[in-house]
Order: sequence, then C-alpha cells, then structure tokens
Amino acid sequence: MPVGTAGSVKTISPKELDEDIGAQIILGNTYHLHIRPGDDVVAKHGGLAKFNAWNRPTLTDSGGYQVFSLAEMNKITEDGVHFRSHLDGRKLFLSPETSMEIQQNIGADIMMAFDECVSLPAERKYVEESVERTFRWAQRSYDAKTNDEQALFGIIQGGADKELRERSAGQITSIPFDGYAIGGLSVGEEIPVMYDITSHTTQFMPEDKPRYLMGVGTPQDLLNCISYGVDMFDCVMPTRNARNGLLFTSKGKLHIKRKEWQLSDDPVDSKCDCYTCKNFSRGYLRHLFKAGEYLGMRLNSLHNLHFYLSLVKNARNAINLGVYNTYMKETLEEMSSGGE
Repeated sequence: MPVGTAGSVKTISPKELDEDIGAQIILGNTYHLHIRPGDDVVAKHGGLAKFNAWNRPTLTDSGGYQVFSLAEMNKITEDGVHFRSHLDGRKLFLSPETSMEIQQNIGADIMMAFDECVSLPAERKYVEESVERTFRWAQRSYDAKTNDEQALFGIIQGGADKELRERSAGQITSIPFDGYAIGGLSVGEEIPVMYDITSHTTQFMPEDKPRYLMGVGTPQDLLNCISYGVDMFDCVMPTRNARNGLLFTSKGKLHIKRKEWQLSDDPVDSKCDCYTCKNFSRGYLRHLFKAGEYLGMRLNSLHNLHFYLSLVKNARNAINLGVYNTYMKETLEEMSSGGE
C-alpha cells in the first residue's frame, strides 16, 4: 500500500496511482489527519477517498504508532495516550474509543485497532505490560466500532520476544477482527530479527483472513515476508527514497545523484515499463535531482512505486502458478547482482 500520510501520496496524483502504477489501496495516517485538516473536515467532504479523489479503498493506522514515534511528547495511561501536537504543541488525547471515532470519520475501508508500539530493544517486563495493554485496547476498539461497512484489523505486538508474540497472537485472534496485523517491527531491531519474529508470528495467525505486516520495508523484505505468509504491506520507503535520489531496480539500488550517470542515456531499469523508464534517461534524472527540480521527485517516485507494485503483482502470479519459491530466489539473486 502506498503511504499517503496526510491524505496524499507525495508528488503522485490519484489518477497516476490508479492508471499508471496499479495501486489498489492507499494508507492514511489517523493522527496526522486528525490534527490537520481535522477528521471532522474529512467527514464533511464525504470521507478520505472522496476528499482526495482516490475513489478506491483506503486504510488508516490507529494512531498507535505515534505512541512510539512521538515518545518524548506523550504520556501513556490505561485510558489512552496524552499527546502534544508536533505542529503547535496543543494537548491531544487518543484512546481506543477516540481512535475508532476518528477513523470512522475519515471513512477508511480498513481501520486498525488502537495499540502500543514499543521501541526495540526493550525490557521484557515493559513489553509484557504493553502486550496486555494492547489486548485490552484491542477489545475496547472492537467494542467501540459502530459502522459495519468498515473493516477493523487487530494488531499483534510482543517486541522481539517469541513467547510474547505467541501470547499476543492468541489474545488478538480471539477477537473476531476482519484481519490481523503484525506491529512493532522495523522499529530498531536488526533485519534477521524482524524476519525471525515475522515467520514465527504468522504461524499463530488465521489463514483465512488477511495478514498485514506494518511499516515494512525493502523489496527484499517484501519477498521474504510473503514467503512467511504475509499478504499486506505498507512503507514510506518507495517515495521517501525517491525524493532523496535512491531508486529501486531489478539489479538492486541505484543512486541517481552519482556523477557517472551525467552522460548516461540508459533508463533507470531496462526491465521496467513505467513512464519514467520508457521516457527518461539516467542523465536527465540526475540533472533534475541536482537542479532540485520537483519533476525529478515525481519521476523517481513514479518509478519506485511502479517497481514495488510490479514486484508484488509478480509475486501473486508466482503464488497462483505454484512457483513462488523459485520466483523469490531468482529475483533476490538478481537484486544482489549489482546495485549502482
């Protein structure tokens, strides 16, 4: 899912997301949309998908990630989390009930239960307390939901502790959510730990409901975690890296700012059929980046998003054909063959 934190996937229009990139769903941020423009404003415009002319499914996170990312600005209680806005410092409060109210106002097709995301590494005692609090908040989120047309996913926590992950999975899946997510990864742990915890946790998640790994990650992460049984991903990496001149290709990463591309007529990726690769050279994209032209950010973002969506489209096809492991192995080998 391309990430549209404030209701917009940076530099990319909804028409491009749909027709050029093939995105099926985008993600919005509950906390950010609540403080600006206000979830009541979004509601008066008919919900997020109408407000931003996306007109396809949307997913909103719960705001629980801000418990982690704004740790110096919040206070966690059993009732919820007291915040200060990162924009103007005004006092805010998020709880399972207010998170559901905000997400229902935003009109997301898929909402996330309010949870606590723990930074890693962390002491086991605190992670254990967080798991229990997340369970209580999950039940309150489920009870607070009033719109049957909106789906609600529960979030499994537990840090890097396998026993706590199994416990959390048992607790969260005991509530009949419409899907289940693995949260609290890609928050400071090493990649092998993330893979180990993901592969362990999916064993305790229902096979007949969507499995969503939140906030992950690189193309390699997606391919590996699909093999563990994950169905859904979101990450700012394609667009954030694009704006900083880092492009993803079938051969690995390409840094478009490097001087060696100044005279290059080659596309970013000869195997890619995105608008950027079909029309522009590495030399031109380097020029746009060095000149600070907004078009460069757009073209880079178009490519990276197209690359990600093509990657998972090909993964779906390989799964349907029963050849996913071969597809993953060959694709990972090619990606490691020579980033530039």
